[in-house]
Amino acid sequence: MARILIVEDEVLIAMLLEDIVTDLGHHPVGPAMRLQPALAAAEHEDFDFAILDINLAGQQSFPVADCLLRRGIPFIFASGYGQAGLNEDYARIPVLQKPYDPGQIARMIEGSAPSV
Repeated sequence: MARILIVEDEVLIAMLLEDIVTDLGHHPVGPAMRLQPALAAAEHEDFDFAILDINLAGQQSFPVADCLLRRGIPFIFASGYGQAGLNEDYARIPVLQKPYDPGQIARMIEGSAPSV
């Protein structure tokens, strides 16, 4: 079971993600709904993977992504706009398209696990 940080500013979407993560057998961390709490969680919480909404109440979650990259924690972006809104610095990070497909989330989490 992995601990999954959820960074999402919409309450209902955050709850849906929590349910999906739980149904997949993982433990949700959060949700962090604004940039500062998300950044604090990224810096100090213990988790294995993160799902980051790109737009958090008008602020982009890129500082959180940078922190996760420094810590070596795998993550994906979540967006209703797909790759649009990502600059080239983040082009290699997978984007989960809204509305969410639990199977796609499961594959992205499983794909982030280190090979043995």
